[in-house]
Amino acid sequence: MATKLGIVGGGVMGEALLSRIVSGGLYGSGEILVSDLSPLRRDTLREQYDIAVTESNADVASSAPVVLLAIKPQIFSKVAPSLKVLFQGLETPPLVLSILAGTSLGTLSAGLGEQVPIVRAMPNTPATVGAGITAIARGDQVSDGQFSTARAIFAAVGSVVEVPETLMDAVTGVSGSGPAYVALMVEALADGGVSAGLPRSIASELALQTVLGAAQLMSETDLHPAILKDRVSSPGGTTIAGVAALEKNGFRSAVIQAVQAASQRSQALGKQ
Repeated sequence: MATKLGIVGGGVMGEALLSRIVSGGLYGSGEILVSDLSPLRRDTLREQYDIAVTESNADVASSAPVVLLAIKPQIFSKVAPSLKVLFQGLETPPLVLSILAGTSLGTLSAGLGEQVPIVRAMPNTPATVGAGITAIARGDQVSDGQFSTARAIFAAVGSVVEVPETLMDAVTGVSGSGPAYVALMVEALADGGVSAGLPRSIASELALQTVLGAAQLMSETDLHPAILKDRVSSPGGTTIAGVAALEKNGFRSAVIQAVQAASQRSQALGKQ
């Protein structure tokens, strides 16, 4: 069976995308080739997803019409030169989908070749369970058909939004890094429950389902977060007391600063 999708890098996000692409049937396991330097990682991916694996990035880049670049941004400068030489020797270079944080289309194009069609994307880890969201920005060489292919691949792991590339660092700060902020919130809610006397298991279940339920409620009803907060906060009640404590301790300011810090780090990564 011919390779239709190549993945360079079999790390956490590469596997997250792979798992949903295979389970959703977008590509068959026999149509996917993944490269990774770690023999253990290659064996794990092969056994779990019944896909072909290789240690050679060139094998992937030369055999697939679509290549997902899922390496760490810090090693792009080491990986890119060999890929560029390979792409220059191809009559039709593949569509490259890059999920490298902070790595601009300009940097990608300079590293891989100006003739290569590139879509820059920022997915997030809930992609593992099909609940992710991916922001994508389109390079100049990308055709309408290729862009539709890119959208379909990332739609396999959740929602897809198109943004100007100038906003990709902000996207990284919100949705790329956001799951970590939410995880901290869930952990803190559970810790608060334990401090108030709840058993750890019950506090954790309450905290997780509360976050899930609130997110689902806002999503399905299009409620603005402020409206949901106001509906729960009765005069002189428990919720407004808790909200006041959060405001006193700078909760919203801390979250805003976290997004700004992650966005600035994404910009810095792009300059390394």
